[in-house]
Amino acid sequence: MEPPGSRPPPDDIDLVVAEKAWHRLVPRVEAVVRRAARAAGMQGTIVLAGDRAVQDLNSRHRGRNKPTNVLTYQHPAPEAILALGVIRAEAAGQGRRPAHHLAHLVVHAALHLQGQDHHHPGQARRMEMTESRILRGIGVPNPWKRS
Repeated sequence: MEPPGSRPPPDDIDLVVAEKAWHRLVPRVEAVVRRAARAAGMQGTIVLAGDRAVQDLNSRHRGRNKPTNVLTYQHPAPEAILALGVIRAEAAGQGRRPAHHLAHLVVHAALHLQGQDHHHPGQARRMEMTESRILRGIGVPNPWKRS
């Protein structure tokens, strides 16, 4: 019998690695995603997909025929779908580690699923501050701080 507290807390995240190249881009990708999701209080499904799958969803649901970094859906259940190529390119363009950028976007998606948004400057600033606080707690540099 294990002593109390020796097991990790239950995980309310279903993680699907639909695009296997995620394993090459981010070592221990499942651990990175789960840690960021737990830190942000996310529940639901996270799908690590390729650009084509995200482009298809973005076209069908948002009328934008291009991939985007992350899509979130509330119904029928909370879900975040992340695009490998977009995230790889963004990380490179920003001079960030892919694992850090992925963690940031998982936190970003979790906040969207909790009702936060960034359409107005005040909302955006609050969301950025929340993201940076959560990321700091898991050892990820502030994505909003300019070097």
